[in-house]
Amino acid sequence: MDANPADVNVTPAFGARLRIALCYAARMGRSCAVDNPRRFTEFVQRRKLYDRDPAMPRLLDKLYAKRLVAGRLGSEWVAPLAWEGTALPARPPVSGRAMLKSRHGCNQYRALYPSMPQGRWDGTRRDAHRWLRSRYGAWLDEWGYRDVPRGLMIEGWLGDGETLPVDYKIYVFGGAATHVQVHTGRGGWRHRWHLHDRDWKRVDGGEPLLRPRSLDAMIEAAETLSGAMPFVRVDFYELHGCPVFGEFCFYPGSGLDRFHDDATDLALGELWALALSTKNPVAPIRDPNAHSISELSSG
Repeated sequence: MDANPADVNVTPAFGARLRIALCYAARMGRSCAVDNPRRFTEFVQRRKLYDRDPAMPRLLDKLYAKRLVAGRLGSEWVAPLAWEGTALPARPPVSGRAMLKSRHGCNQYRALYPSMPQGRWDGTRRDAHRWLRSRYGAWLDEWGYRDVPRGLMIEGWLGDGETLPVDYKIYVFGGAATHVQVHTGRGGWRHRWHLHDRDWKRVDGGEPLLRPRSLDAMIEAAETLSGAMPFVRVDFYELHGCPVFGEFCFYPGSGLDRFHDDATDLALGELWALALSTKNPVAPIRDPNAHSISELSSG
């Protein structure tokens, strides 16, 4: 297997290797072949230790990513930004239903709604302050988050009533979208995720979920935005049949989430290895003139 071009001259600290080995073994019940990975989850651990692509911190910045995607695909592809800053004011800066997020981390969000009681808002402010106190991803050795500016943002609400929208997370290897992870019931105890291939066949057993009307547009956008990077996950929602960009992800589940079976983990690992070992992407990018993700993120 050829090395990732971003792996050059990186010597991971002993502590990071030890933490990654222990966390992986505890979650997966096996050792992690980080120096000769075969599984997708092992490639994620290798990326933590070796991949220092300067595009990653820029694209993990949610504010930067929104502006990048709006500029490349059009403003209709991103949720409207209602507010941004580094400290929430004493009262909500928006009056309607909206979503507060950190710009520098994952799973840091709170739903805002009209006539929010002061006590609930004060609790939201405390949560947001806690998000800002530390660098996201440090304890899991997710280097890409290290230099993302800490901050907060509020987006317009995309859900139906009080329900959060379904999340479509598209796996892209070497410029080719191959799988779609569908998250339902987000924000509650019924949160589940299901894996489909790009032809919407269920990979993890069971019947396919309802196919989003804008799936083809999501796939094309994900491939356009990813360039020929060995792996990136590009997330979307669907609002009234139209796709809305969510975020970029380089460490899905920090490589510690189990797939339905080991065969899926191995199959996705093969795709990552193939993207690293060939000068051509896994499959042709729709736009033969597409730039690399590093070039896109520097625009």
